[in-house]
Amino acid sequence: MAQHNLTGNKGEALAVQYLLEKGYEILHKNWRHSHWEVDVIAEKDGVLHFVEVKTRRTKKFGHPEEAVSNKKIQNLINAAEEYMYQKPQWKIVQFNILAITILKDEPVEYFLIEDVYL
Repeated sequence: MAQHNLTGNKGEALAVQYLLEKGYEILHKNWRHSHWEVDVIAEKDGVLHFVEVKTRRTKKFGHPEEAVSNKKIQNLINAAEEYMYQKPQWKIVQFNILAITILKDEPVEYFLIEDVYL
């Protein structure tokens, strides 16, 4: 498996643990519909959260959250629309980015950006 895939998988596992510790209930990991994917779908306090996880092992190319493009956010929105079509009980929805930086010999950094939009 390529290094970036290993980093992504590690980041998603760390994201789930982080969200659980913050009181979220994880509903789905890597939920897919057509060519869209949502890294984590979670619930907290009656709000449905669609979470894009971005992980980096270096700051050489900037912070992980800077790599989330408008196209990626639009894909997240498209996936969310399908999810809510399938599960119409959700009335309040939020889109979040969870940026994770894993640097050698340093604690893992988490940066949760809540309620993003285009």
